Amino acid sequence: MPSSQARTGAGAAPRRRGALRGTGEWCARHFVTVLVLWVAALAGLQVLQHAYGGDYSDDFSLPGTQSQDGLDVLKAHAPQAGGYSAQVVLHDPDKPLTSVSDQVATAVTDLQKLPDVLSAQSPLPSSGSTPPPPPDPNTGPLSTDQKTAYITVRFSVQPSTLDPSYLDGVDDAVRPLRSAGVTVEYGGSLGELARPEPSDRTSEAIGFGVAIVVLLIGFGSLLAAVLPLVTALICALCGLALLGLLAAAATFATVSPTLATMIGIGVGIDYALFLVTRHRQNLVDGQDPVTAAGNAAATSGHAVLLSGCTVIIALSGLWVSGIGFIGKLGLAAAVTVVTAVAGALTLVPAVLGLLGRRIDRVRVRKPVAETVPAPEGAEPGGWHRYAQRVERRPWWFLAGGVVVLAVLSFPLLFIQLGHIGDGADPKSFTDRRAYDLMSSAFGPGSNGPLTLVIDQSKVSSGDRSALADQAQKALTGVPDAEVITQLTATSDGDVLTATAYSVAAPQDGRTTSLTNRLTDDVLPQAVSGYDAGTYVTGTTAAQVDFLDIVSSRLPLIIAVVVGLAFLVILAVFRGLLVAVKAAVLNVLSIAASYGVVVAVFQWGWGGPALGVSGEVPIESYVPMMMFAIVFGLSMDYEIFLLSRIHEAWVRTGDPRASVAHALEITARVITCAALIMVSVFAAFVISDNIVVKMLGLGLAASVLIDATVVRLLLVPAVMTLLGRAAWWIPGPLDRILPHLDAEGSAQPPAERAGAG
Repeated sequence: MPSSQARTGAGAAPRRRGALRGTGEWCARHFVTVLVLWVAALAGLQVLQHAYGGDYSDDFSLPGTQSQDGLDVLKAHAPQAGGYSAQVVLHDPDKPLTSVSDQVATAVTDLQKLPDVLSAQSPLPSSGSTPPPPPDPNTGPLSTDQKTAYITVRFSVQPSTLDPSYLDGVDDAVRPLRSAGVTVEYGGSLGELARPEPSDRTSEAIGFGVAIVVLLIGFGSLLAAVLPLVTALICALCGLALLGLLAAAATFATVSPTLATMIGIGVGIDYALFLVTRHRQNLVDGQDPVTAAGNAAATSGHAVLLSGCTVIIALSGLWVSGIGFIGKLGLAAAVTVVTAVAGALTLVPAVLGLLGRRIDRVRVRKPVAETVPAPEGAEPGGWHRYAQRVERRPWWFLAGGVVVLAVLSFPLLFIQLGHIGDGADPKSFTDRRAYDLMSSAFGPGSNGPLTLVIDQSKVSSGDRSALADQAQKALTGVPDAEVITQLTATSDGDVLTATAYSVAAPQDGRTTSLTNRLTDDVLPQAVSGYDAGTYVTGTTAAQVDFLDIVSSRLPLIIAVVVGLAFLVILAVFRGLLVAVKAAVLNVLSIAASYGVVVAVFQWGWGGPALGVSGEVPIESYVPMMMFAIVFGLSMDYEIFLLSRIHEAWVRTGDPRASVAHALEITARVITCAALIMVSVFAAFVISDNIVVKMLGLGLAASVLIDATVVRLLLVPAVMTLLGRAAWWIPGPLDRILPHLDAEGSAQPPAERAGAG
């Protein structure tokens, strides 16, 4: 006989009608009102977004870092040497660029006249002067054969944040050069401004197309297949409009709308699918459409609400990084999660009320709702038989799942975080072509020069010469440095500057090592004995600082996200070991998805097929973003599966039979939901943005691993092995934790059996 705890649930709240059930019934009964309100909200938000919405920009600073402090010193003592630099790269394979010196001079003069330009430096010697011998090795600005050169343009703002129309003035300035047959490409952040505007429509279309096929095959009804897609799209569009309005008040990264679209559509389809599936089973059980929609909202709707809160909690953990850029990426994704939850709890019941019993009228095969347990004496279903096999050999299934995750996680041991440079971009991008020209003529390090700054404002004028000599000697023969130029003083004499060029590309680990070596060892030793400040600044140095910050704070973010999710699971299911199991298995599945990303992008296993040129490091903030998103999403399936196990446990008190029951009625819907989310995420690997490719592949791999290895192997095996102990919770902890409803306890007891 089941114990009293099994019959009522440990510390279960008193059963009541429930706000979600009432909301679901009201929306289904007044579907016209709800649909009109949603359409009006969608139209109104779109109008407001187009009228007042902001732009997305990658302009962010890292206050308190040595690269930012060095930039501030340059701005104070040499404004024209400070700011943000970009290159206008010139190349003529047929003739030396000195033959078009007049056109070069005109272009430099016109570039200097553009708004936000601090200076533009000509690569050619002044007219009539004898050109100096090129440095050895030649790092520019004019190649040894004089067929490649670059104009260094310094801006007061980050060029990539300017309006794309700004390029019209740049094009006008270099038009004489192009007319003379010179190839002109834009490098650095100016080249990023010239990139074609990203569009996610193809990815969205592919994801939606696959989703329709999966839903039709899985459930057989056309209307039931289209409903989750339409509601998810409406909710995602509302969320993106809200994000655009937020962008008018704060700076969000350019990748924010793409990330929000990926997450919003993925969870929107999932949440709607879980409600629709439960609703259709309620109809099969004989309930009228309004009651069926209300019961779906009271049962699966509770799981949706809790799952959405878990995703938002995980995304909110990104603010622990202390970097606004990262925190706002989490906020962008959270906006569409909120609209997806709101749509699932109101818009979906309204559409279900509109369709009524006609939801399965247009069909491509016999419609399938939730799989209910086979009657006593009848042959059990395939998933039930599978669950029974897990019950008989749980250790074998547990070992098999762990081995699979261990193999997939192995590449994670060799992860190299860094910044993806222009060399990985498609050759159709001007910044990629500029990168190749610079690398060929001046070496790969020319694409990421490091600006060395020595602030000697507190050093007496009599000691400055000795300081300069000592510092110059210290800068000789630095490992991984191709060349470090002579130190030069600013016009006020308070600051010494030099430029260091790495032997490798900006994204190479040797460049990161060089930056850290200069910052931590070489420059401090160069000014030893003097009251001088030292800095390494520039774009590459800022990227290294960003990498260091992210790497140091990733463990804290993992701890915060795992801890918060652990508490949510514990409060919902009142089982200490259940919560521990959920946290551990989700971390293992995320590690496996990290391994897939490392193998594809860093090791180059399939990277070229995805449009990635060569082996690239893992973008520094991708693991942080993936962890928060994946941990939140994996909790979706965790809550839906555990809620059904807990339902059966409360009703029967049989822990093993509860696992089989839950697996049988959720396996199909979880599998279909996972396939849809995988297709939505995987479709974004066709993006031209390498970071979007990484996130798309990583999220797709993680959902696939989570829905197969974790949910079908590890969770049933662990829950079987734990037995009744899974639902144990210490009394004092039970009294402290709030009571959160998972599925069904808000439903009137007379209707619980009928709700599935």
